Amino acid sequence: MDFRLTDEQEGVRRLVRDVVEKEVKPLAAHTDETSEFPWGPLRTMAGLGLLGLNIPEEYGGAGADHVSAAILIEEIGRGCGSTGLIVAAHLGLACGPLNRFGSEAQKQRYLVPLARGEAIGCLGLTEPGAGSDLAGGVRTFAEQRGDAWVINGSKMWLTNGAEASTAILLCRTDRAGGSRSLSQIIVPTDTPGLTFGKPERKMGLNGSHTYAVSIENVTVPLENVLGREGYGLHQTLEALDGGRVAIGALSVGLAQAAYEAAVAYAKERKTFGKAIAEHQAIQEKIATMATTIEAARWLVYRAAWLRDQGQPFTLLAAQAKLFATEIAEKVCYDAIQIHGGYGYSREYPVERIYRDNRLMAIGEGTSEIQRLVIARAVIGER
Repeated sequence: MDFRLTDEQEGVRRLVRDVVEKEVKPLAAHTDETSEFPWGPLRTMAGLGLLGLNIPEEYGGAGADHVSAAILIEEIGRGCGSTGLIVAAHLGLACGPLNRFGSEAQKQRYLVPLARGEAIGCLGLTEPGAGSDLAGGVRTFAEQRGDAWVINGSKMWLTNGAEASTAILLCRTDRAGGSRSLSQIIVPTDTPGLTFGKPERKMGLNGSHTYAVSIENVTVPLENVLGREGYGLHQTLEALDGGRVAIGALSVGLAQAAYEAAVAYAKERKTFGKAIAEHQAIQEKIATMATTIEAARWLVYRAAWLRDQGQPFTLLAAQAKLFATEIAEKVCYDAIQIHGGYGYSREYPVERIYRDNRLMAIGEGTSEIQRLVIARAVIGER
């Protein structure tokens, strides 16, 4: 069994780390404090082909594999959680479904500019009454009138919403309900009737803007259905599997950043005449941090590898997200403890990393939902 990354995957890591060290990490605190959308670093990444990294070359991407995409998100997250989430949502939740289910015409019109980084995309799922319960909770309705869909409803928690050029909305297309009553519909964000609210005020990830959107008589052609009409739930769940791998990768990157900050501080801070890194209590924390991060990293990579092999990866995606997000929470907590009072100060990055990571156990399905997915898969195997 060969656990070595390929030359191409290592090349992706080196390329992304260079961009992160030069452009992403130096802006992370500013991005958090001002809530400015990080267009500068995103444009640099677009120019390097990173915003379409695992999209085929014929559609404007770089044609890399899903392991490389996980490395991309991990490395960006190591520098800035906000930027990492923007790219994860764009690449996994917008480009991914378009590449997987789009017609040739849809790919040429919508996917190519997204993969080239000329624009970014978003996915609209959640509603005031529909979070984890998408099958029964979605109320946004798309009515067929002649050769068009007329959509009415609302969505919330759209990452990249107002910054995106293209949104994929999960809509009910059959009032009768049931597993074949939902469809994904492509909606350009400049379509009349699509109105974004102000960015939500959040605990962290302030540079990654999150929106509620009102949908009033939004009209798009019938051919804007993504994939098959009535298969929106299936397509969404598949997209969320990939999204969970990305969130796991982002948590690994955030945990790595907190760990590195804690180790550096422990080597510098002195108590009782020696660096605190020489105290056993601190060493125990650092040892546990290093071990759990490495374990989480390889869970994420294996889930991405299974996807590359065309094998089922729903179970491992849930396991990777659950484990990575929860160990990252503990790593960030311990990083603050190692910093002591300074860990609570914005003078050091660990408090920001802690705040940014808190969403990871909620977005793309809460930890509780991941445990349900895992339990059902395991019980079903027996």
